[in-house]
Amino acid sequence: MDIIGVIGAGVMGQGLAQDLAQHGYQVLLNDISEEILDDAKRRIKQNLRAQRMLGNTSESGETTDQIMARITTSTTLDFLSDAQFVVENVTEKWDIKKEIYPQIDKICRDDVVFAVNTSAISITKVGSLTNRPEKVLGIHFMNPVPMKNTVELIQGYHTSEESLETARQFLSGFNKESVLVNDAPGFVSNRVLMLTINEAAYLVQDGVADAADVDKIFINCFGHTMGPLATADLIGLDTILYSVEVLYESFNDSKYRPCPLLKKMVDAGLHGCKNGQGFFKY
Repeated sequence: MDIIGVIGAGVMGQGLAQDLAQHGYQVLLNDISEEILDDAKRRIKQNLRAQRMLGNTSESGETTDQIMARITTSTTLDFLSDAQFVVENVTEKWDIKKEIYPQIDKICRDDVVFAVNTSAISITKVGSLTNRPEKVLGIHFMNPVPMKNTVELIQGYHTSEESLETARQFLSGFNKESVLVNDAPGFVSNRVLMLTINEAAYLVQDGVADAADVDKIFINCFGHTMGPLATADLIGLDTILYSVEVLYESFNDSKYRPCPLLKKMVDAGLHGCKNGQGFFKY
């Protein structure tokens, strides 16, 4: 497969489009406005130039413009009719995601596999929106996509082994390994990570330690590359809050109760790296 549809040009969509283009894939990048798409292309180009300045050039020695030429953008889903595999990366809100799949189910060829890039939403539930539930699976990419070589590959109730193998072939095309997990709220990574981040936010709220010291303990004592609160800022506190709320709703377990400080920060527009202020300033 050579042509990949990427729906959603936010942080994850940008990283995925860049990584795919750097590995020779033709990318069909979709979002709701030209402004968003233009900003995405600008950021991808900046990232490619930064890589070049740091000496991290592509194996083929291609220029930034040659890589960017593989990324085509559109605000309509119709141009995904040529896609051979589709990855959806829109906001982690069910009301938004549920509008997309019936549309692309009609637009894309019957043999095309749909990958839901999600940290918490049910793959089985997404599959029920289509006439091809056996071809719907989850791929939970980690951020930043070009720097993370392992993903969670999620099998929904109806996902076929053939579709999983197609996804593995797709992932191997840009040097990604996968760990197969079953469809459950938060899967593996976020079921643990969101609980950790939420509890770390409680530590700050309760005055046990400030954000810098909480993270310092994880980095210096446990050897983590990044602490939980800096990780939260990187992912986006709005995304963190939504994921915790999904876990709380799904399990009806008080251990997933969202930290009030986290909710207050999101209400105040402190979303982390994406807008310059979260638990830390950027």
